[in-house]
Amino acid sequence: MPDVLEAIMLVCFGLSWPLNAYKNYRARTAAGASWQFIALITFGYFAGIAAKLVAGSITWVLIVYLLNLVALAANWIVYFRNVKLDKQKRNKLEEAWVDQLKKEQAE
Repeated sequence: MPDVLEAIMLVCFGLSWPLNAYKNYRARTAAGASWQFIALITFGYFAGIAAKLVAGSITWVLIVYLLNLVALAANWIVYFRNVKLDKQKRNKLEEAWVDQLKKEQAE
């Protein structure tokens, strides 16, 4: 029964990660996303897996941990993609601003 309850907790908590990755993918910006938060959660999952391994409690629940890590990996991928997109947007804005200044100075 403890494994079932742990799995329920992991599934309930873990369902948020695919939804979060999708939302951030559609947003196309890293604004509002926190790599520190994702890192902390990732560390927590690794600690949970390590606890299972150290205790010798290798059961099917470990699969749920691993599935959650896969969902978190998707969040990492989307986060770094969005950081790149933000940088590209920022560079375009800076270039447009410089071009505008050059035009104003030429007049």
